[in-house]
Amino acid sequence: MPKTKRTFRNPWTWVPSLYFAEGIPYIVVMTVSVIMYKRLGISNTDIALYTSWLYLPWVIKALWSPIVDLLRTKRLWIIVMQLFVGAGLAGVAFTIPVSNFFQYTLAFFWLLAFSSATHDIAADGFYMLGLSKHDQAWFVGIRSTFYRFAMIFGQGILIILAGYIESNSGLPPVDLAVNSKPSLQQIQFVSPEEISFPEGTDELIILLHKSELEISTEPILKSKVDSIINLVKEWNSSNGFYRAGNEPKKELKAEKDEPSWWSRNVAQPLESLIRKYFAPAEVKTAKTDLTGNIALVYFKLSGSPPENEDVVMNFGRESGDNSISLIEGTRFVFSKANWEIPAIAVIQLDPKLKTETTTYFKGYAGNIPLAWMITFLILAGLFVLFFVYHKFILPYPTADKPAVRNESANLFSEFFKTFILFFKKKQIGLILAFILLYRLGEAQLVKLATPFLLDAQEVGGLALTTGQVGFVYGTVGILFLTLGGIVGGILAAKYGLKYWIWWMIVAINVPDIVYIYLSHTQTTNFLIINLMVAIEQFGYGFGFTAYMLYLIYISEGDHKTSHYAIATGFMALGMMIPGMFSGWIQEIIGYQHFFVWVIISTIPGFIIVKFLNIDPEFGKKTEESKA
Repeated sequence: MPKTKRTFRNPWTWVPSLYFAEGIPYIVVMTVSVIMYKRLGISNTDIALYTSWLYLPWVIKALWSPIVDLLRTKRLWIIVMQLFVGAGLAGVAFTIPVSNFFQYTLAFFWLLAFSSATHDIAADGFYMLGLSKHDQAWFVGIRSTFYRFAMIFGQGILIILAGYIESNSGLPPVDLAVNSKPSLQQIQFVSPEEISFPEGTDELIILLHKSELEISTEPILKSKVDSIINLVKEWNSSNGFYRAGNEPKKELKAEKDEPSWWSRNVAQPLESLIRKYFAPAEVKTAKTDLTGNIALVYFKLSGSPPENEDVVMNFGRESGDNSISLIEGTRFVFSKANWEIPAIAVIQLDPKLKTETTTYFKGYAGNIPLAWMITFLILAGLFVLFFVYHKFILPYPTADKPAVRNESANLFSEFFKTFILFFKKKQIGLILAFILLYRLGEAQLVKLATPFLLDAQEVGGLALTTGQVGFVYGTVGILFLTLGGIVGGILAAKYGLKYWIWWMIVAINVPDIVYIYLSHTQTTNFLIINLMVAIEQFGYGFGFTAYMLYLIYISEGDHKTSHYAIATGFMALGMMIPGMFSGWIQEIIGYQHFFVWVIISTIPGFIIVKFLNIDPEFGKKTEESKA
């Protein structure tokens, strides 16, 4: 007898792995590719241009989402796309060592991006087909958590792995400790020709003039810093340490243009209106000729490199306080022509840093192509494992069927019908208004929260250092955001979406008040700042649960996969447009009034929720889900 296909499996066996697999290729394309290209010597201009285009498949994925609905099953799409993702990762790995690696790896990144975006469509659709309404509500926080784990894996473990391989191949790495010293006197900068290096060995190594540097926290003139940086750039370029791909571009001063039609007829009148009726106090701007102090780091080889070979060293922060940063000299090329000449890097303190702290930097001259080739081969192997695992573990939901079952059906007709049906939904106006306005306040807040924490107190900010902001948002913020999402999923599954949507819209919006408190008090108590951000981020994670559940709810029907993809497209639009004008508003009215404006912006969301028609049973545990 043929083996019966299981229509249900415990969601814990496949939901976490599915969403972990969904997050990895996205972070690889968006973040890991940037770091890899930087390590391999591609210019910032080319990295920014070509990797930004790689985001396109996720932007337009709704355009081909009906195909996933119309042809074959979501289960098949998932496992096939995981195989395609693995193939794309392997393609990147095998083309890294070739001469035209940039063009070839980009081609495979495009394959990876389109496969990943299609996998997202199928995975989200399968989630709705493979789980009961109750389990969809309960696991919405779990799936978000494992998606974030994929972000951490991509931005953390993968980069650490590549760095480890780099450091254990090629020349030994060099280590530098940089200390900020409040009591230190200003130092005079020494010409490169006068620098002395420690004695080398018979082994070819990179020499560092000092293994430890101290920098005064006393600010210095910006003009002096700019002059020194320009001299360093000129020295490194003229001596061949910068090659095509990492040579800094000269800044061109743009001529002052006449105001555009938009500025004359829309922006300027609107700005005048806001100033007239919002009645803000005069917005202060920071004006200072001082900036954070700097120090120079000098490198050279202990001997001549092998014939027809260059030694490439990547230099950057390894650990410690982010308030001490490298501002010039991330990649150097040593050759037979320049190995006896010092290369120079510039390290600068955050001007707001007044305490003693330490940051560790490291220079790697390992086999960079090999490191990234191995990293991507491991990733490719991981997706082969995902393919095999999900092929046998994913259930076969009875509802997972192609929308077009008749082979003679007009595919193009069904394709456009899918879009038309979405816009024919009951309350479609309210639905779109909810998607676009539910996070109207948060969409503006998220763009200005970090600048507010970093800005000087003279302009209304909290004057935190870069390292402090990294801790507030990168540690405390993510922890409470994740916790809020998990709690939201558990509670939504208990009483359903309709019961919790009011509590959740309160949770995502009302905690924004903490920024009104912070902007008025401008507290320097780091514990209070962390507490306020934790409250806001927990509320955001908790309240976002209702948003995701509502997108699932409105996508119910024969074309739920493509309709969910269309809905998430509007979700992205709802974040993009408010974010675009939020900085402009803040500059007009200042931080204190801006955060009041954010609270005012939450009102439309509350009004719209009142008129939404939601099934009271959606998300609740039923007898069917218990079974």
